[in-house]
Amino acid sequence: MSIKLDILQIQEFLPHRYPFLLVDKVVECEPGVRLLAVKNVTYNEPFFQGHFPHLPIMPGVLILEALAQATGLLASETDPNLGKGMTYYLVGIDNARFKRPVSPGDQLMLEAKFVKSKRNIWSFDCRAEVEGEFVASANIMCAAAVN
Repeated sequence: MSIKLDILQIQEFLPHRYPFLLVDKVVECEPGVRLLAVKNVTYNEPFFQGHFPHLPIMPGVLILEALAQATGLLASETDPNLGKGMTYYLVGIDNARFKRPVSPGDQLMLEAKFVKSKRNIWSFDCRAEVEGEFVASANIMCAAAVN
């Protein structure tokens, strides 16, 4: 069963709002397995004004943040109790790699694959692509904590 989420459904779990909500929609989600989401990169993003303004590229840390937000959505679809009275925090990034820049007009595809969950620590293998080309990858860990 594949689940799709629009921006309103995404906002039900992720507390982020403009300019830090970096997931526009979820195109595929198999709870406990994998999630594929989209970030449409536009020239209107506030970071483009100061991050290489002569050649605008999306900061790598924001690509990682977008991937971390995708993990939160996969975790929330995997464990429906996660969103109720809990906050989901980024707690670790390992093996981050970047291959090519992301520019205005690109559609960033964010993939999160569930690895394991132990004592409210969730682990994922993540990958970002543009038009089927590898952009970035990382192993991301997040923690669910009671508010």
